Amino acid sequence: MKKTKQVIISISLILLSFFYTNKTVEILRNADPIMKTIKSKEESFKIEATNAKIEKNTITPGSSGSKINLDDSFKKMKKYGSYNESLMVFEEVKPEVSINNNYDKFIISGNQEKENVALLFKVFRDDEVDDILNILEEYKVNATFFVDGLWLENNQEKVVYMSEIDQEIEILNYDSSYQQKYFQSAVNISHSLTGTPPKFCYAEYERKQVLNLCKKINLHTVIPSIITEENPFGNVKEKLENGSIISMPLGAVVEKQLPTIINYIKQRGYKIVSLDELLSEKEVIN
Repeated sequence: MKKTKQVIISISLILLSFFYTNKTVEILRNADPIMKTIKSKEESFKIEATNAKIEKNTITPGSSGSKINLDDSFKKMKKYGSYNESLMVFEEVKPEVSINNNYDKFIISGNQEKENVALLFKVFRDDEVDDILNILEEYKVNATFFVDGLWLENNQEKVVYMSEIDQEIEILNYDSSYQQKYFQSAVNISHSLTGTPPKFCYAEYERKQVLNLCKKINLHTVIPSIITEENPFGNVKEKLENGSIISMPLGAVVEKQLPTIINYIKQRGYKIVSLDELLSEKEVIN
């Protein structure tokens, strides 16, 4: 019994010693001129996160903010020997409301504060994509292809090639149906071929069948903000804005007008990105 008490006292003294040592280190660190300067800059470098916007059954992405990582910034500058703004280290501040945990809403746009847009192409079981791919390569543009699951199975080498040239692959349906076992199989095949798991489903209106299936397997459902029809260029010209998700079918009309569409979008000052990048809420921080 006496030995047990001695052990308990010894452990308590050790823990108290660690506590007071850490407190002393913290006090000394906070009194350091470098740390004081870093802390004085906290508010000026802070960028607030913005929440995703939810309206009824729809959602648009917000964006992460950032703040100074005090410990890492201090360590880097202490090694340097003085305060140096170029050595500042930042950390991400995620939005409280995010598309990342809202699979039961339809995404209808990218972040409208950013001058980014995305091009989507629907690929059905008998479609050919080579001409579109050639145009995208010529103009150095990345797009997102929503492909039929049966087409995916029959064009695996093509899918690997598309992935290698940074074209994004998502699943449209499986032979025009949405049976979960076939849809999930197509998702798995796409992941194995490209090394990147699909993230999105496609709908052109608030289609509950698609939403319910996709949220079960943690995929977001996207409704394009511009769905091109007989005159793709005219549709884009009329409706183009920050965050536009532009859907186009394959075919001769789109192939003919796509170079004009790409040039027009770029001339308006927009950047064409993949759907994944358009809908990302993560900000690039150093």
